[in-house]
Amino acid sequence: MRVLIACEFSGIVREAFRKRGHDAWSCDLLPAEDKSYFHIEGDVLEHLNDGWDLMIAHPPCTRLASSGARWFSKRVAEQDSAIWFFMQFVHSQVSRVAIENPVGIMSNQYRKPDQIIQPWMFGHPESKATCLWLKGLPLLVPTNDVRAEMEKLPLSKRTRVHYASPGPDRWKERSRTMPGIAEAMADQWGGLA
Repeated sequence: MRVLIACEFSGIVREAFRKRGHDAWSCDLLPAEDKSYFHIEGDVLEHLNDGWDLMIAHPPCTRLASSGARWFSKRVAEQDSAIWFFMQFVHSQVSRVAIENPVGIMSNQYRKPDQIIQPWMFGHPESKATCLWLKGLPLLVPTNDVRAEMEKLPLSKRTRVHYASPGPDRWKERSRTMPGIAEAMADQWGGLA
């Protein structure tokens, strides 16, 4: 299966699919952190309709997530651009699409997500609600529920991503897909060929 992981620099999701024998590629404006050959550095919109069987898109959430709502009124043009970019994945010719983003305005601007997942559903004792808008794909089935374990941890550990230290790379740490979620995507959606 030809798989495009849109807006991914880490290679986490790409490599989960490649380990299972798929022709998976990531694409981002940034270079691949793992320096993989299977990464397209550039504008993903130029590659949306290159014959992919499956696309998992991670459009930037800075102007879409509820966590940034206090700045929305001062950044209307930037938000409109972010909505337009998100919708390019929705309207792509790819028949199987998952678009990932935090809870935010796309529930009103587009539609409610098909599913909201948490890292603790996939073996990571952390909380970070992640919305999935799906086209031609089933819901992602949890693989390793560690919620009870997570709830015993201090709040700062449970919400590690939320409390990440300020700095120039904070957004990178917050945007990474957890490996357990990537593995579930590759196992469940990669088997649909």
